[in-house]
Amino acid sequence: MKLLKTCAVIVGLSVPVGVASAEEETGRSLMAEGMELFLKGLQDEIAPTLDEFTSLMDEIGPGLQSFLEEMGPKLGAVFSKVEDWSSYHAPEMLPNGDIIMRKKTPAEMGTPEDDEASGGVEL
Repeated sequence: MKLLKTCAVIVGLSVPVGVASAEEETGRSLMAEGMELFLKGLQDEIAPTLDEFTSLMDEIGPGLQSFLEEMGPKLGAVFSKVEDWSSYHAPEMLPNGDIIMRKKTPAEMGTPEDDEASGGVEL
């Protein structure tokens, strides 16, 4: 039994020393090395997608830039006039090419039209 305790103490003391000496030799912990390998693998996996995205942006970038220059101020004016987008239906295109956004009725929004006029009590 005494021999078993002695062996356990020796093994317990030698493991941290071995790990500490390995960290001193490499200058990094196993966690840091594992994280580096994980990030390198992630970078290798995402690199083809980033390359495709870069080529796509090179292709459509000029057209997108001109669209934003022309439509940006107009869209900004529309966005500033609408207070709550949830009170509108999705945009619709009419047969003549016009695009409209219909406002939802109070019944569609699920709220009574005027609580005070109907005698409702505010809780």
